[in-house]
Amino acid sequence: MPAVLQRRAGLPQLVLLLAGSCLSVLGAVLIAPVLPQMTAHFAGTPGADVLVPIVLTVPALIIGLTAPFAGFIADRIDRKRVLILAMAGYTIFGTAPLYLDTLGAIIGSRVLVGLCEAAIMTCCTTLIADYWSGPRRSRYLGLQTLLASVSATVFLAAGGALGSSGWRTPFWLYLAAALLAVPMALLIWQPPATANRELPPAPWRQLRVPCLVTLAGGIVFYALIVELSFVLDEAGVTATATIGALSALMSLATALAAGSFAKLSGRTPRQLVPVAFGLSAAGLLVIWSSGAVPVITVGAVLTGAGTGLLLPVLVTWATNGLSFAERGRGTGLWTGTLFVGEFLSPILITALAGAFGGLRPALGVLGILTAILAAASLAIIPRTAGPLDVTHD
Repeated sequence: MPAVLQRRAGLPQLVLLLAGSCLSVLGAVLIAPVLPQMTAHFAGTPGADVLVPIVLTVPALIIGLTAPFAGFIADRIDRKRVLILAMAGYTIFGTAPLYLDTLGAIIGSRVLVGLCEAAIMTCCTTLIADYWSGPRRSRYLGLQTLLASVSATVFLAAGGALGSSGWRTPFWLYLAAALLAVPMALLIWQPPATANRELPPAPWRQLRVPCLVTLAGGIVFYALIVELSFVLDEAGVTATATIGALSALMSLATALAAGSFAKLSGRTPRQLVPVAFGLSAAGLLVIWSSGAVPVITVGAVLTGAGTGLLLPVLVTWATNGLSFAERGRGTGLWTGTLFVGEFLSPILITALAGAFGGLRPALGVLGILTAILAAASLAIIPRTAGPLDVTHD
């Protein structure tokens, strides 16, 4: 038997794949604290007020649009090779703003960062599903969400601290991908089921319902990540330390709920998705009910708990029924759908705020829509969707 067939994934592989999964979070939040500095630096550039925020948001849009293609390449060629090349590209393009002098060139580099993040996120999630099955797979996919939530808080703090030395300084952290790429090249391997390059048809019909639910889930998941600081500002909380602490509390709730998924994975999506959306809806409605900071905090914690449970349920539901030859494309499609939802989230909330007279009413309307989705999911999710800790490889 070839040696590669005897290899079993363990803690080193898990740590590397989870760390790689966090890189898309780094790209999404790291430079948020330095956007005002960037706006001031490029004040002479026409449209800088509009273009600078795009530096932060464009990678998420590119992930949403290209992750399905990254999944196709991972299925067609080689998960490991695609992952290592994407890690190298992430380092090169992520650090490019350290020396680029025009806003257009920086946005171009961020588009390329999004391409690399799409491949990294797709390959890391796919390899977790390749290396492990059953309850262990469910546990590790939940851990992926947990670490993404915690890392968002860490990267926001790091971006703010490094930004005190100038708006370019946080971009040095993109070198982390190079530090991960070396042990990945040594310790990650391509699963040995790729001799036949004739791929079966993509499982579009099988993924249709999970991806539609995930699109809505991405909108709900990203809503308070973007908007909580503005809600608190309207409530009179202007100290960045206080806003950071309350945001961290919401992230902690997300992490704890994601961590609980391993114990709940014996249940079905039809049981867990309504609970996750229901918690998120309750939190958004609580925030709508009062502008008092303690009430907003309770609402944020409830929403964080709901979204923390939601994401591991959705990714496990989407990937469990996929064969090895389908898994890259299926994971890529799921990842792309999630990030399209995240990109649409602030756009939708801005439109609702204009229509209903403010940010909190907009979140209340989103809460009502989420509550409707929680009830509707009982009809949308088929009864045939089995327990999430049962793998159908």
